[in-house]
Amino acid sequence: MKKILVRGARQLITLRGPWGPRRGMDARELGLIQDGSILVSDGVVACAGPTRRIENLAEARSALQIDATGRVVLPGFVDCHTHLVGGASRLADYETRIAGADYRQVCEAGGGILSSVHPVRELSSKHLEKRARHAVGTMLRHGTTTIEAKSGYGLDETGELKSLRVAATLDARPLDIVSTYLGAHAVPPEYAGRPDDYIEWMRAHMLPLIRRRRLARFVDVACDRAAFNARQARRYLEAAKVLGFGLRVHAEQFSNCGGARLAVELGAASADHLVFADTADIDLLAQSGTIATLIPGAVLHLGLDRYPPARALLDRGAAVALATGFNPGTSPTLSMPMVLSLACAHMRMTPAEALTAATINAAHAVGLEDRAGSLEPGKQADLVIYDVPDYREIPYHFGVNLVHTVVKRGEIVYQRADIKWTDQS
Repeated sequence: MKKILVRGARQLITLRGPWGPRRGMDARELGLIQDGSILVSDGVVACAGPTRRIENLAEARSALQIDATGRVVLPGFVDCHTHLVGGASRLADYETRIAGADYRQVCEAGGGILSSVHPVRELSSKHLEKRARHAVGTMLRHGTTTIEAKSGYGLDETGELKSLRVAATLDARPLDIVSTYLGAHAVPPEYAGRPDDYIEWMRAHMLPLIRRRRLARFVDVACDRAAFNARQARRYLEAAKVLGFGLRVHAEQFSNCGGARLAVELGAASADHLVFADTADIDLLAQSGTIATLIPGAVLHLGLDRYPPARALLDRGAAVALATGFNPGTSPTLSMPMVLSLACAHMRMTPAEALTAATINAAHAVGLEDRAGSLEPGKQADLVIYDVPDYREIPYHFGVNLVHTVVKRGEIVYQRADIKWTDQS
């Protein structure tokens, strides 16, 4: 039986607490232990507590020790909204926006989601896997240990199945990957002007096919004026629910189209973006089990000045999660710490609320709350050691990677090589 003792953390953030996503003041309770240690046995958390107590356990005496003295230890981030498998960066879109075009104008000029469709359809699985594997490695080095990965850039049978298979290939190598079918990301070229026909094709063919092949746990839809209206999204999601898929919704990103209300009504696990959520939407989310997943990186990258109403959601009692929204067009960041910085600076979340949103609440958003998101006995030992003495420094130092060590299922999967300066004179 392999044992690891992570000892002497100046702050051990456990996120232990009541079952369920954290709301209200509970979102600020981190289960913080000063001078804390954690004992890991066969890849799962055996116990966590004050260092003196944990070190005195008989099991700890023979454990491999990882010294966390002076540092912060917390659960690995759960990035609960990513578009992991995609084509190359959309640099032309980026320059067009810098010149003053908005997202609609970028799409009308041939950019946007559809500009990624042809490359994904044409690229080999091997090429897509290589790009995705590189992204996974970067996420890991920034403290992410679990991700959700959407398809949505193939928009035909071959491209979507290829994308989902790539995600399946990378699952547990070493990150846990939860797959989502996002066929309803945009209307593909061959169905231009016929969104209802495309919805019916997915209902009749793609959803049953993906369910039979067990390639996705969730189904997602973009409910927006540039994608699918609430009526179309409902038909798609209702068919997915009958087949046993969990539901997710891209809602209220560029306008208010009823996506949040639809997500709550159908019992979706998550309603994502929510930039244009109104007071009624916020109240509905607060009274529901649907998690509000916010993606401030997309707002920053698009150069917009309106962020999701995180403060109102939290104050009304909604369960809030944070994610990178990683994709080649609107949020190319792979750094959850940067997302925390944006959440604190631009959405007025406290550092504690941001950590909760990026760990235990995000784990609930992807249905992995029983094994990820907190450091409690019986859960996977997915933890990160940060080279700071106080957890608030993680969002404070924006754009800086402070990760020292990443442990996944009790195994060290990344450790920063400390630079040792020598006098060359």
